[in-house]
Parts: sequence; structure tokens; C-alpha cells
Amino acid sequence: MMPSNTFYFAMGRPLAPLYSAAMRLRETCYRQGVFTSHKMEVPVISVGNLTMGGTGKTPMVQCLARLLQTHGFHPAIISRGYGGMAREKVNLVSDGVNLLLDARMAGDEPRFLAETLPGVPVLTGIVRRLPAQKAVAMGCDVLLLDDGFQHMQIARDVNLVLFHADRLAGNSRVFPGGELREPVAALHRATGFVITGVHDQNRLRAEQFAALLQARFPRIPATLTGYRVTAAVRIARSGIVEEVDSGGYVQDQGFGFCGIANPDAFRSTLERSGFTLAGFVPLGDHQRYSADVIEKLSARARRAGARFLVTTEKDLVKLGAYAADLSLPLLALRLEVVVDEVLVRQILARIQA
Repeated sequence: MMPSNTFYFAMGRPLAPLYSAAMRLRETCYRQGVFTSHKMEVPVISVGNLTMGGTGKTPMVQCLARLLQTHGFHPAIISRGYGGMAREKVNLVSDGVNLLLDARMAGDEPRFLAETLPGVPVLTGIVRRLPAQKAVAMGCDVLLLDDGFQHMQIARDVNLVLFHADRLAGNSRVFPGGELREPVAALHRATGFVITGVHDQNRLRAEQFAALLQARFPRIPATLTGYRVTAAVRIARSGIVEEVDSGGYVQDQGFGFCGIANPDAFRSTLERSGFTLAGFVPLGDHQRYSADVIEKLSARARRAGARFLVTTEKDLVKLGAYAADLSLPLLALRLEVVVDEVLVRQILARIQA
């Protein structure tokens, strides 16, 4: 959540104990068998968070899918499809070969994952057990639940909880008094904590937070991960995403924008990557783009003296329809998670067991 929500958190604080109690009751019902937690036929890895807002779940899911592929597995990604208009019980975004739903129908994250993970089926559905069963029927041998920590209807073998190094646990209060989706005690369900977005400027704080987690939950390992820029990409006039040489762009002034939950993290990444920004506009999370939105961004960039537009790869996949009409070049940064080998070994050991 953005700092501007401090006022709303203060207003919602009296209701936080009620919401907290409801979430504890829900967890108890699953633990006692009142609500059913379905065991799938294949290993399940959940990537989620305790806080609202962005913690880097999608890049982590992408990273894990690639790691599983390199170790001989055939993973599928299961998502609720937040923001997508597809309403079937099972929505096949990608069968691993063909892209079947665009971002408007699938949702931002599922479409992004489908475009960047050839060979990995991506399925969505509000009742995630159903697309999970479909993925198993398709021959997938590991399931990755995107944003799955609170989704206890599916049992999981690996339960990762992510915290972003710039925000950690926010104000440590439960919604609507703060940024936590559940009380801190819910973290006992995790099998691992991952602090994402770690770099030189926030490393000490991230390490201190990891130490706090280890003290509170000594049996659950905590690891730190960062990001590295692997390429700059653009949408060609054909609509295909292609890599470009970013050297010339770094020498000019750019204008940044993004529609993600943690825009400040992306702006910091741009600056650390050497880009000079004439301006930056944080848009709403899951921003829906239109010709009007793009033209306003382009006009603002031109007034600021920018020579190009730069955004996230997740935003880029929603802009293909406008690529040919942009008055300024548009590129995105392709990031990948730098994951600790210890975490990789722990995950593989659990799913192989």
C-alpha cells in the first residue's frame, strides 16, 4: 500500500481486531477439517505474501518455473486471474505452446507469465482447485500457485511467503488498520520466507528483518533475493516482444511509468540501471491502458524533454495494440530474480520427497 493510505489505516484500526479474528477462525476451520483442503496428485508450490501490495510474487513464480524446467519438471502456473475478464471455471491462458487469452481476458500477471515462459501452461479460475486439476490432466507434474498463501483450499508442499525489502511488514497491523492480510501468527504455515528486492542500499535492513523472522519462527528458513536487469525489450511493429540494445537509451533522458503495486521499486531499479529520468508517473496497480492514457503519457514525456518511454515488462505486454501509434519509442526492462542456491535445494528436496 502507498504511504497516502496512512489516514485510512488510522480510520480502520478499530475494525482490525474483527478482521483479524475472522482470518484466525478461517485458518482454524481449515486446520480442523471444517473446510476441506484438497491434496493434489502432484507437488504444489505456493508463492504468496502476508502484506497487501507488491512483493515480487510474479517474478518469483517466473523464476521457479524456469528452475523447475531446468531440473526436468513440467510445471504449470495456477492463478486466480485477478483483473481478467475471463469467467469460466477453468481459463487456459497458455497451453505451453499457444497463447490463448490476452491480458484483458487473462489478467496482467497470467498473460505476462504465459508470454515469458514457453513450455509452461498457465491457467486461471476463481476456484483454483479446478484449473489445478486440469493442469494435472494435461500432464504437468508440479503446480505453482501464484498469490496462494491465503488460498488454503489447495494443500501445498512448499509454502513461500515473500516480503519486499523496501516495505517489509509495513506498519505490522492487520487490515483495515494496516497492510497485513492476516495476523503475523499465520506465518507458522510457511515453509520458507523470501525477502525480495534486496540491493546494497536496503540490505542491512533486510538482514535485520530476516533475523527477526528467524527468532520468531526458528524452524522456517529465511533467504534474501535481488533482481538483475537481463535485457531491455520493446514491442516491434509486428507486435512481437524483442530485445534491444539499451546503450543508446541510457545516454538519453527517458520517461518512466508503470501500473504495479510497488512503483517506487521500479523507479529505483531504473535509476540503479543508469537511466536518466525526465519524469516518472506511477499508475494504479493493474492499470488498464487505452489510446487516451498512452497519448497523455507521451505528451507529458515530450513536455519533459524525454526521448523515450520506459516501463515494466508486465505493463509492456498490455501495450501491444498501441505500439505502432506511439510518438516516442517504448521499451521495458527485463528483470530476473537472483535466487539463493540454498532456497533452490530446499524446494527441490521437498517436491522430490
